[in-house]
Amino acid sequence: MSQRKIIHVDMDAFYASVEQRDQPELRGRPVVVGGNPNGRGVVAAASYEARRHGIHSAMPAWRAARLCPDAVFLRPRFEVYRAVSAQIQAIFRDYTPLVEPLSLDEAYLDVSDCPRLEGSATLIAREIRTRIREQTGLTASAGVSGNKFLAKIASDLDKPDGLYVIPPEQAAAFVAELPVGKIHGVGQATQAKMQRMGIHTGADLRRLSLLELQRAFGSRARFYHDLARGVDERPVRPSRERKSVGAETTFGQDLTDPADMLDRLALLADKVAASLERRRLAGRTVTLKVKYHDFRQITRSLSGDPVQSAADIRTRLPALLQDTEAGRTPVRLLGVTVSGLVTVTPDQARQLALF
Repeated sequence: MSQRKIIHVDMDAFYASVEQRDQPELRGRPVVVGGNPNGRGVVAAASYEARRHGIHSAMPAWRAARLCPDAVFLRPRFEVYRAVSAQIQAIFRDYTPLVEPLSLDEAYLDVSDCPRLEGSATLIAREIRTRIREQTGLTASAGVSGNKFLAKIASDLDKPDGLYVIPPEQAAAFVAELPVGKIHGVGQATQAKMQRMGIHTGADLRRLSLLELQRAFGSRARFYHDLARGVDERPVRPSRERKSVGAETTFGQDLTDPADMLDRLALLADKVAASLERRRLAGRTVTLKVKYHDFRQITRSLSGDPVQSAADIRTRLPALLQDTEAGRTPVRLLGVTVSGLVTVTPDQARQLALF
């Protein structure tokens, strides 16, 4: 079997960079895209100038304003971001039909069978980044390797505007030095459990047998066993049949105010709506996910006519939130998912928006 060639492309500070492109007077200045800093909004994206002050996504906007009083705060323009994303996706598909978008600003590409540039994934990634800059005025970072796991890690190693390659023959050695928190699928709770077991790096994880991993991590054991050796057989899936579209975020500090929670949920609704519209989908069921400070997790759902817009999703969230312990029990994570998906034409989407 021939070696796969996988590229992960990740736009640099995408929303904020689009705003700096469209408003040249903002270039070089700290820009924050998100909610009102005088209210309970949150940061959706921050330019690199803002990140130097410690600002990051999902941070309360008021806190970002305190960290950087000179920051420029802007409301998101998702219709513009979607249009730019479509330009970028078109570039990707010039090289391969095997494109798996993860969001508006990142995607996997399998270029194993691409004949261009003598089949060099590194040269293809370099050319893609050049074309993105020329056609959109924006920069992208890319990672190249033999699988999705390593390509995604690589794209983050030379940001912004960088290209990093992890050759397949170096995969195992690279993962050996990797902190376990950087391994795909290892969340905060799993990372804490691994560290209690003395597992801090890929090399530590590799020392455990598959049986030992199964005892500790159950069905995820084989996945961790393979990743610790730099192995990831997941294919790039350009047309996965989706059963749901969702977004969630974990907070640095537990939330206690339901009004604050609704503001955070509104931003998640925007992300879900953008994903639904891009895929020409609508959904009949809106589900709220809540994880409390003690790690208890619950979901609440409402079904009805298909929804696609952020406004329609948001209308269902207050009732769902009211049916939880929000306001009485601190909340560490919130998520919004739309399921019961149906495909809609552009005309149907406009009708949904009207009604």
